Amino acid sequence: MCAPTHTKIVNARTPHAQQPQARRTQAERRQHTRQALLDAALLQIESGESFDSLSLRSVAKAAGVVPTAFYRYFASMDELGLVLIEDSFRALRGMLREAREQPAAPEHLIQRSVEILTGYVRENRHQFAFVARIRATPNAVLRQAVRGEIRLFVSELATDLSRFPILNQWTTEDLQMLAGLLVTTMIATVEVLLDAPEDSPATDAEIRRNAERQLRLILLAVPHWRSRR
Repeated sequence: MCAPTHTKIVNARTPHAQQPQARRTQAERRQHTRQALLDAALLQIESGESFDSLSLRSVAKAAGVVPTAFYRYFASMDELGLVLIEDSFRALRGMLREAREQPAAPEHLIQRSVEILTGYVRENRHQFAFVARIRATPNAVLRQAVRGEIRLFVSELATDLSRFPILNQWTTEDLQMLAGLLVTTMIATVEVLLDAPEDSPATDAEIRRNAERQLRLILLAVPHWRSRR
């Protein structure tokens, strides 16, 4: 007598337990697959392979798609690499720009910028490890793309620096030079972070302190520089 009752209860619950999840739209499915291809490439690079040694087939297989499907999202492996480079820099530039737009004393602005930089690199280690390796790659297309992103970084920073009263009489060339020094220091900080242990708050704190000191040292020269037009 108990078995039929049990079956009835289970059957009554089954429709609720097996409710299908909401289906993704076609655009969502495309974005998911595109991101899966990007992530697959990053994971293979993180495992020790160079980008130039990656094959389209291995990336597609790791992403769970057939090789021919790759071309629905990227024209070539180089194009995939260009997207990885652009994605790595775009969000970071935006976050640092927002930090500069908030009213703050220079020392607080430096501290906030370094916190954003180190936090973002830690959260996106795979992408920045890829960028660091690409800077030394024989692939001229990707190498030039990284240089282009760094130039854009410098240009945007130079524009923002010109809004500070102490710098608004500086020449464009001198503003670019100052921005270049600051960006070079930030890039060096990224490389130190990538070489440091991932789960070491004390190490990260030391890296942040050193970066802040280096940036402050650069800015100490600003009041003494005479920019000539």
